[in-house]
Amino acid sequence: METIGNQMFFKNKAESDESHWIPLADLMTGLMMIFMLIAILYMSRINHIANDYQDVKNNLGRTLCGEFAKNLSEWHAECDPQALVVRFNSPDVLFDTGESVLKPKFVSILNDFFPRYLNIIYSDKFKNSIEEIRIEGHTSSRWGQGLTSENAYFANMQLSQARTQTVLEHVLTMPNIHHKDWLKKHVTANGLSSSHPILNKDGSENAIASQRVEIRIKTNADNRLNEMFKVTQ
Repeated sequence: METIGNQMFFKNKAESDESHWIPLADLMTGLMMIFMLIAILYMSRINHIANDYQDVKNNLGRTLCGEFAKNLSEWHAECDPQALVVRFNSPDVLFDTGESVLKPKFVSILNDFFPRYLNIIYSDKFKNSIEEIRIEGHTSSRWGQGLTSENAYFANMQLSQARTQTVLEHVLTMPNIHHKDWLKKHVTANGLSSSHPILNKDGSENAIASQRVEIRIKTNADNRLNEMFKVTQ
């Protein structure tokens, strides 16, 4: 009888312990489901925001390229709606060789281009999505005779920076340009020398095409999404 009593005691104790574990397991399962639901909702929100930013970028690209579509050929320019770049290609139109003074034709182009450009980027639809407007100067790798490729690179760096600064000074001092405080915070001049050449199909440098000025928009979508991801880390 004593043995049976002990067996019944351990059995009751085991059942009692099990009765405590079952609700705890249910609780853990419930918490896991809640955490999974929160994660799914958060990722859904991030995806929704990412799609919204992509829509803004696509709309901005279409709007810019649509605005200047009829002028690009005359300006010897092109517009890339995906990269948000307007590219002025003809070095004969832009600057004299080795100089940073704007040629009259390029002055005329900028006088037409930039006020229309600003009307788009400063509109309520787009201005809060813009982090930077980069005026980029690009050169070929050539620089006369007697210079090593390294010294030519540095000479072209100085030249490309001077050219972008000249463009920046011109667009910011145009009499019909408004919102200059906003522009000063967002427009930068970036001389890139020959670091981003245009290549021919055989991989060789296209020296003429490499000499160009690009006006490129960088949106703040990536930064905002990165900030959201940091919250989850």
